[in-house]
Amino acid sequence: MLRNLCTLAITAMFGMPAAFGQDAAVGAATPFSQWLAELRVEALQAGISEATVTAALTGVTPIERVVNLDRNQPEVRIDFWTYMDRIVTPARIDLGRELLERHRDLLADVSRRYAIPPAILVAAWGVESSFGRVQGGFPVIQALATLAFDDRRAAMFRRELINALRIIDAGHIALEDMQGSWAGAMGQVQFMPSTFLDYGRDGDGDGRIDIWQSTPDALESAATFMATAWQPGYRWGRQVALPAGFDTSLAGLDTRRTLSQWREMGVRRIDGAPLPSDDIEASIVLPDDEPATAFIVYQNYRMLMRWNRSHYFAISLAHLADRIVGRPPLTR
Repeated sequence: MLRNLCTLAITAMFGMPAAFGQDAAVGAATPFSQWLAELRVEALQAGISEATVTAALTGVTPIERVVNLDRNQPEVRIDFWTYMDRIVTPARIDLGRELLERHRDLLADVSRRYAIPPAILVAAWGVESSFGRVQGGFPVIQALATLAFDDRRAAMFRRELINALRIIDAGHIALEDMQGSWAGAMGQVQFMPSTFLDYGRDGDGDGRIDIWQSTPDALESAATFMATAWQPGYRWGRQVALPAGFDTSLAGLDTRRTLSQWREMGVRRIDGAPLPSDDIEASIVLPDDEPATAFIVYQNYRMLMRWNRSHYFAISLAHLADRIVGRPPLTR
């Protein structure tokens, strides 16, 4: 998602979104009212109760602002270091440490069962929603209906909309409480509905999966997702210094070498010390395509990239976790 520069969507996440006429066409030939009627039939055929379908879809209209954000997101292009300064802040590090201690028993239990380091879970929580404080203010059903009606990515968002109805029908969240981002990402860990259904877990044992209000549910769900590709006992990677004349065509996740091979090529730790001689595979990542800022990354970094296909995101999450447990800042 990010190549030379990071794109941040500067959006106001709260307040009532503006809606437009029910039969307005958002890049589609079918009137919205007809489209909604067809969707209702599909939802019922998918086994969702008539009560849920009626409550969730009655009176739904497209949200004009969601379409505008999807098509014409206001953007500010920033470099890697500016992004890091905005994400890995002293306040977020301090709060992460406080929450790591406050939820020590919970995190230890989740970590024992899923083999995910507590600091990684706390960092994901912090990056995704500022530890649950910023979850998005859009009604998820209405936002997804808008994007499913629009013809740009209709099939994907139609599936997510049906899945969101399944979540409500199962009693995990009340319709009026299902709030999220303009694109339908939800809760403290910003799961899309399909991710919720695949990886959402009831961490507090109350019979519901509530990633909005329940910290145990949110953290256990995040751990379940990460555990699908996490390599226990290894870190995500580290900042490195590349030798003069390094062939930057070797950078990127498609190229894998063992640590010993990178070491023989002259790649060193950022402080000049040699790399470990382990035979685990690693890749070189240049977040801004500049050899002056380089990282050597392992399988666990690839797992973080499954969460969000952005080097900026993955490095900031991983580095926030490092800072929470007392590791030093990156070297500029």
